[in-house]
Amino acid sequence: MKKQEVMKLFSEHKTRLMQEFGVTDLALFGSTSRDTAGPQSDIDILVTFDGSATSSA
Repeated sequence: MKKQEVMKLFSEHKTRLMQEFGVTDLALFGSTSRDTAGPQSDIDILVTFDGSATSSA
């Protein structure tokens, strides 16, 4: 997937992620961010949330 495609998905879904999960920021890093990703590459995303970290099982 190309960097522009991922950034478009970020833009399309950020409002929903903010409302449902408290996401404050999304950042792309790694090979996709440099547009050097190959067919077997993953997509590295850093997600920042509002508030403290919690877990529920």
